Amino acid sequence: MEEITAEPVATSPSSSDSMADFYQLRKELLLITLGLTAIIFPCVWIIYDLNIALNYLLGGVTGVAYLRLLAKNVEQLGTDSGGGGKSHIAVFIGVMVFATQWEQLQVLPVFLGFLTFKATLLIYTLRTLMASDSQS
Repeated sequence: MEEITAEPVATSPSSSDSMADFYQLRKELLLITLGLTAIIFPCVWIIYDLNIALNYLLGGVTGVAYLRLLAKNVEQLGTDSGGGGKSHIAVFIGVMVFATQWEQLQVLPVFLGFLTFKATLLIYTLRTLMASDSQS
């Protein structure tokens, strides 16, 4: 009788590989967001004034904090810690309330600075799509 041996089939990456990919993605998104903020801040300063540029910078830094907290919540999805937390939403609400209550701040530049992380996600998505098209 012939002996049949089953070789393991690699159907999914191991957990450590997945987490390494996640940490790499998190680092890449944070660096792109910081880079965009560093590029946009002086452009806003040149076009408008320092006050508006600092408002944008406040929003950009808040967006980075929001992205970090969001990544931390995603990282904890597989654990039994429960709760998931909404601290990342509290960061956004907090900075918007702060911007509306303090007279030196303007809401629109703070909000647009906060949305810089969305531009990062768009850049990452377009780059991924272009890379997959070139491999096809």
